Amino acid sequence: MQNNLDNLTIGVFAKAAGVNVETIRFYQRKGLLPEPDKPYGSIRRYGEVDVARMRFVKSAQRLGFSLDEIAELLRLEDGTRCDEASHLAEHKLQDVREKMVDLARMETVLSALVRACHARKGNVSCPLIASLQAEKETSGS
Repeated sequence: MQNNLDNLTIGVFAKAAGVNVETIRFYQRKGLLPEPDKPYGSIRRYGEVDVARMRFVKSAQRLGFSLDEIAELLRLEDGTRCDEASHLAEHKLQDVREKMVDLARMETVLSALVRACHARKGNVSCPLIASLQAEKETSGS
């Protein structure tokens, strides 16, 4: 691919950014990417700034930021309000840590249920199914 990332069609922009065209349109509707003007009788063109912005959005998503949080980070994009960006990152880090605790709990329970399933003998009900049924009954659903 050329190093020139100016005057790109949406298809070439998508390829350069590593996404599909519908992703670009979706982010435009969400306000995360600007939609360039469409000259009369022509097609919209994108540039290197657009590719960089899309890469920023995708990088933030890989770190678990929601689209609303990414919009806020884009508002802080000039880099002069590091305290605000740091605050957002601290909240995201706390969310990640809470999810890790939840995942560790889930792993422990599932691991025990799998061991119970493998250890069962004879015509006994499945420990996993029995556990999930008991959970449903205690939750009242």
